[in-house]
Amino acid sequence: MVTLIHTLADHSDDVNYCAFSSSCLATCSLDKTVRVYSLKDFTQLPYSPLKGHTYAVHCCCFSPSGHFLASCSTDGTSVVWDAGNGQMLAVLEQPSSSPVRVCRFSPDSTCLVSGAADGSVVLWNMQTLKLYRSGNVKDGSLVACAFAPSGNFFVTGSSCGDLTIWDDKMRCLCNEKAHDLGVTCCDISSQPVSDGEHTLRYFQMASCGQDNHIKLWLILCADSSGAELKHKCTLNGHSAPVLACAFSHDGQLLVSGSVDKCVIVHETSTGNTLHTLSQHTRYVTTCAFAPCSPLLATGSMDKTVNIWQFDLKQASAGNAAEHESKVAVEDWSEDDVSAWLCAQDLADFVGLFKTNNIDGKELLNLTKESLANELKIESLGLRNKVLQKIEALRMDTRAVSAPVPDEFLCPITRELMKDPVIAADGYSYEREAMENWITNKRRSSPMTNLPLPSLMLTPNRTLKMAISRWLETQQK
Repeated sequence: MVTLIHTLADHSDDVNYCAFSSSCLATCSLDKTVRVYSLKDFTQLPYSPLKGHTYAVHCCCFSPSGHFLASCSTDGTSVVWDAGNGQMLAVLEQPSSSPVRVCRFSPDSTCLVSGAADGSVVLWNMQTLKLYRSGNVKDGSLVACAFAPSGNFFVTGSSCGDLTIWDDKMRCLCNEKAHDLGVTCCDISSQPVSDGEHTLRYFQMASCGQDNHIKLWLILCADSSGAELKHKCTLNGHSAPVLACAFSHDGQLLVSGSVDKCVIVHETSTGNTLHTLSQHTRYVTTCAFAPCSPLLATGSMDKTVNIWQFDLKQASAGNAAEHESKVAVEDWSEDDVSAWLCAQDLADFVGLFKTNNIDGKELLNLTKESLANELKIESLGLRNKVLQKIEALRMDTRAVSAPVPDEFLCPITRELMKDPVIAADGYSYEREAMENWITNKRRSSPMTNLPLPSLMLTPNRTLKMAISRWLETQQK
């Protein structure tokens, strides 16, 4: 069940984009402003609206760390703001001065991508706030962008209909014609999947376009020398061009917005339509799921942003627990900690933990004293509640054995290698898995998808010894 719980009507012109952090919602508009709201009561933060652009603002996004907010505009700039106080930190001018249509932060918050109407794409270094790399799509305006959760590649979409995969050095790995009349938006799920034919991990991507279609894709990008983009299915629920699409945090849902004024929530695994929301009176231009609460925001040319709530409390807690089991707690990001707090019914502490930069390692080190003296939690009852949850997490962490180093896992089976061999592509695989790969008449590399110059397999004795030593340490 989906319920409309709030409507924001502060913009004086079309709403172009909306984006969530763990505690805030940002919206931007043709009216040249960016507005920022608290998720507690949907009131604007004291520094909102942000006024720095001289023309329409097309896109806005929070950094995964929650520290930065970026916006981009027809004025040819991307502006970086302090998400805590609204201070303008930098004005990044597109080298061509072309209108900037889209901007995205990398998963580790160290880079920002900006894409412009002339097809230029720029990678900005967030530490120096300087241009790091730049490139151009073949044709058309660059209108869409999405980072892979791994951070080693990102995808752009253009008005001519192409999807392009770039590595983090701005090298083009793959280019695919996706939508005949132009791409309008794309998003990559944070959860890896299998396509049923391969045991390698793929990322699932959605793209939408002027052809009224939403397409689901599987992406394998294991090395900078190659990438594979495979069409999975097409969703046809809209009757007009689809302008926006976004995955839920757990990857189980996909939402889309269209010129037909409808918002559709799809089940990712089946492609089935779960909900059709028809409250907007003009084109739906943007949609976004919150990262750690069952909220959906949709924006429209009717100048409003609708906030929807899903009845998914139990599912959200289950998904958060599943995520916890996949990632070691000490490796959690600040957003992972926020998601855990929400799942433990401690959502009121998300802002406090964010302000104090509490990641997984810091979370496990919190004590009664640090909760009182550093985080300033005055209520003894609340401190005890938080400590009980953390202690339960510590016990779960101690019960889980150390994760297997990724380099010890066969890229084909994703299992610990017993007899590693080096193939002609320079990568190591489990001998049996690679022999089966070759026997099935696959003469391309499982990692790069490029032809193998030779089918010779050489024992990797150094890696085998390293795996043996690691296994001995786990038995102590």
